[in-house]
Amino acid sequence: MRIVKPAEFTGEKPWAALDIEKIPNATVRLHWTDEPYIWHVNDGPEVFVVLEGKVRMQIRKDGKETSFDLEPGDIFHAEAGDEHKATPIGVARVLVVETEGSV
Repeated sequence: MRIVKPAEFTGEKPWAALDIEKIPNATVRLHWTDEPYIWHVNDGPEVFVVLEGKVRMQIRKDGKETSFDLEPGDIFHAEAGDEHKATPIGVARVLVVETEGSV
């Protein structure tokens, strides 16, 4: 057993990750970042939980871009094939559960 205190985790580079657990075919990771991620599409579902900070989530659907801000406690759920990009507003810590090997 262990206790993870997100406020104590800082990565050496943006989107650095602390692996918390591997569930068959999935990963549970704590991410620290202060820079945007890339536009991407996951092979499977993704659950994205903002623990600290704010994150602007951008999505593309049918050629249209939309964005919304996520605050601590907010959860973003993407299905396989949903195109999205996360941009922190300052420093953010995020818990991500996704298919192992996803981008």
